[in-house]
Amino acid sequence: MFESLSDRLGGVFDRLTKQGALTEDDVRTAMREVRVALLEADVSLPVARSFTKAVTGKATGAAVTKSVTPGQQVVKIVHDELVKTLEGDEEPGRLKIDNPPAPILMVGLQGGGKTTTTGKIARRLKERDGKKVLMASLDVNRPAAMEQLAILGEQIGVDTLPIVPGQRPVDIAKRAKQQAALGGYDVYFLDTAGRLQIDQVLMDEVQQVRDAVSPRETLLVVDGLTGQVAVEVAQEFDDKVGVSGVVLTRMDGDGRGGAALSMRAVTGKPIRFVGLGEKLDALEEFDARRIAGRILGMGDIVSLVEKAQEVADVEAQERMMKRFQKGLFNMNDLKGQLQQMQKMGGMEGMMSMMPGMGKMKKAMEGSGIDDSILRRQIALIDSMTKKERANPALLQASRKKRIAKGAGLEVSELNQLLKMHRQMADMMKKLGKGGMLKRAMSMMGGKGGMPDPASMDPAALEQAQKQLGALGKMPGGMPGMPGMGGAALPPGLGGFGKKK
Repeated sequence: MFESLSDRLGGVFDRLTKQGALTEDDVRTAMREVRVALLEADVSLPVARSFTKAVTGKATGAAVTKSVTPGQQVVKIVHDELVKTLEGDEEPGRLKIDNPPAPILMVGLQGGGKTTTTGKIARRLKERDGKKVLMASLDVNRPAAMEQLAILGEQIGVDTLPIVPGQRPVDIAKRAKQQAALGGYDVYFLDTAGRLQIDQVLMDEVQQVRDAVSPRETLLVVDGLTGQVAVEVAQEFDDKVGVSGVVLTRMDGDGRGGAALSMRAVTGKPIRFVGLGEKLDALEEFDARRIAGRILGMGDIVSLVEKAQEVADVEAQERMMKRFQKGLFNMNDLKGQLQQMQKMGGMEGMMSMMPGMGKMKKAMEGSGIDDSILRRQIALIDSMTKKERANPALLQASRKKRIAKGAGLEVSELNQLLKMHRQMADMMKKLGKGGMLKRAMSMMGGKGGMPDPASMDPAALEQAQKQLGALGKMPGGMPGMPGMGGAALPPGLGGFGKKK
């Protein structure tokens, strides 16, 4: 998400921060480059102009250009202005789902991911908020649309309204309202039909449903890849139906991100969620500060920790942490770390949220490393016996050949894995003895909690990054991050084979 824009802005701000003293001309030149980067990211021209004008006005004063760290001050101003552009005058707040049953109307064009998004949000409300949810498909035009929602309901454990052939959308909506009240549901979703383009028939249908149920929220689902078209669609739906919030889908494939940056400024409507893939857990609540941090390469450690907490088995992690504190780390521990990485989106997903990791991510791509490495490493560990996993020192030549053959891989790859294990085991011993492990746990969301990195200024973020880096000064790469649900980014990945 936002890779292209982040890369362009990163280049501009790298030059600013390395330059030392800044003149007002330096700032203006940088802002011209920022405006070009925004336009290339498909941000609307008025928004790009307004953004750079606001930043230039704040960044060209003597308080900035004559400060000790002028480049970092400019980055801080850009960050704050990004937050303002993405968020508007006030935060969107949580979905209005009090006083059950609360109707949520889902609208949008065909192909935008409306039905899948309905399932994702329903799943989120059920699992995170403990809500009893009902879903109803009002799409009587698209073949198998109702069946699709019913299948999604089965997958996520959410009830769907029984299908009655021949009913009109407004009648289905009224039946869903009645069922939600009688069944004690907290929330019910009405997944309306879409069209390839906005037409009067579509709008009449949605208006009838809206008038019948008086929705607490009307969420517009639009494809983030369509850029400014998404903004135009939002304006039309809001004018004719009334929209309370927007969900941008397919943002995992949007290297530009212009729709997100323009949406609030142009339409005045908040972005509620962003869809980041087809999986039913690939949905994030939109947080302007975190998004601004990602765009500027500050990472999003808050989301990383939240992701770790989602996938972590708390009891298993506590047991593992006690082992780490004693300096114990065998192949079973390593397998647990690798599996946690897979659940958290693999190396790429984790690195996208780490401060300053964009360049390492590019280096990984250039070297041909991908997440298949994790699968191969786990396959090698699975080929070991229980005794071998518990005591890797047993692995001599004959055993190595058997293990590699069992995994369908080369002995050289097993040797790389063993080297990586030794490095991590050594690191765990050092961290356990020096007390750094407890400090790392605290930093990554331990008892004392952790600050939102986007609320910190660039200098503070840089310091936090150095502290994280102190855990990783080992040959071969960056080590694991104890405390993030036990997930690790193991050292030595750079030598563990290439894409096949």
